[in-house]
Amino acid sequence: MKRSIVHATLLTLLVASAAARAGQADGLALAQQRNCMACHAVSKPLMGPSFHDIADKYATRGDAADYLAQAIVKGSSGVWGGVPMPANTQLSNGEAHTLASWVLSLR
Repeated sequence: MKRSIVHATLLTLLVASAAARAGQADGLALAQQRNCMACHAVSKPLMGPSFHDIADKYATRGDAADYLAQAIVKGSSGVWGGVPMPANTQLSNGEAHTLASWVLSLR
């Protein structure tokens, strides 16, 4: 009985880990397809802040994914300095949330 519980727990962890890795790959692919990488990089600032810096800044915010998804679609200014973040109205809400969740996973 204990052995089957351990096996079930390990299987659950493996499936969750695989799903998380797939979500990270999806987020990176989407960032590349939607030209996010023209202004951002994963680990270093370019024209905009690095995705790691964004994740660090918003990690403690309870509504971080929703806030970032909205900022991605609507754009923002004055948050990271003088260069504004342009609106990305071509993204669906689902795509914006995928990107936001991926960015937050980089912390």
